[in-house]
Amino acid sequence: MRRVAVATSAGDDFDEEIDPDAQLLLNALADVDIDATLCVWDDASVSWSDYELVVIRSTWDYTKDRSGFLEWARSLPTLCNPYSIIEYSTDKHYLLDLESRGHRIIPTSFCDVGERPVFPDSKFVVKPTVGAGSMDADKYDAGEHASAAAHVARLHDSGRDAMIQPYVASVDEVGERGLVFIDGVFSHAIRKGAMLHVDQLDRHSLFRLEQLSLADAEPDAVTFAASVMSEPLFHGLLYARVDVVQVSDGWAIMELELVEPSLFLSFNAEAPAHLASAISERLG
Repeated sequence: MRRVAVATSAGDDFDEEIDPDAQLLLNALADVDIDATLCVWDDASVSWSDYELVVIRSTWDYTKDRSGFLEWARSLPTLCNPYSIIEYSTDKHYLLDLESRGHRIIPTSFCDVGERPVFPDSKFVVKPTVGAGSMDADKYDAGEHASAAAHVARLHDSGRDAMIQPYVASVDEVGERGLVFIDGVFSHAIRKGAMLHVDQLDRHSLFRLEQLSLADAEPDAVTFAASVMSEPLFHGLLYARVDVVQVSDGWAIMELELVEPSLFLSFNAEAPAHLASAISERLG
């Protein structure tokens, strides 16, 4: 039987607090005769060469050690998504590249370590360029520049670059759309409610479960996301999630999740089998 490692992060028995999708994927892989094992990416006891393919899924703690994560990923000969994409998309400076390719993004300014931040005179968000979900991100009012500067200073003190974006008001009303692609094909969409109205301790790790729901994806949102995924750089990816929000002139990219996105498989009954089939095809 073919063997696949599904890379995750450490937790208690890989329960739903770690990855609600994990068991769904394992079951779907078993249905196509693939012996899949959940393996913690930084567990030194794992023999990665025992597996024909490593599929990165819930390695959400890589943000604490991106360099170590990249070193691990670089060492694997068979990896989905591939190393080049892992390196590209684990730091949100990639937004500038997407913008240069003609894709609309949330206006973003970067404040790298050693630089002084400049804040807008309206509500805005500060977050690290290497981060997962909404952790270490916060929103500020126009008059809270001192608090925001302290936030940037904390990120810099920990060796992390910061990014500053305007707060998009439409998130409060229509939410954010997470558009899931499997094997290059649009699968389903999730509506994610506003995350930054509550304390970080109440954000349920990467997201608030009660703020998630299946969305009837707006056709123009799907078209917009598909245009991003049509870039040659992204051809052949096993999975992707394009997070978009509504702005005055259409949809804009909030984030492009290509490394370890939650794919919300439980929201679409066909998605686990679709993902398992795509993995099976990569094994030959």
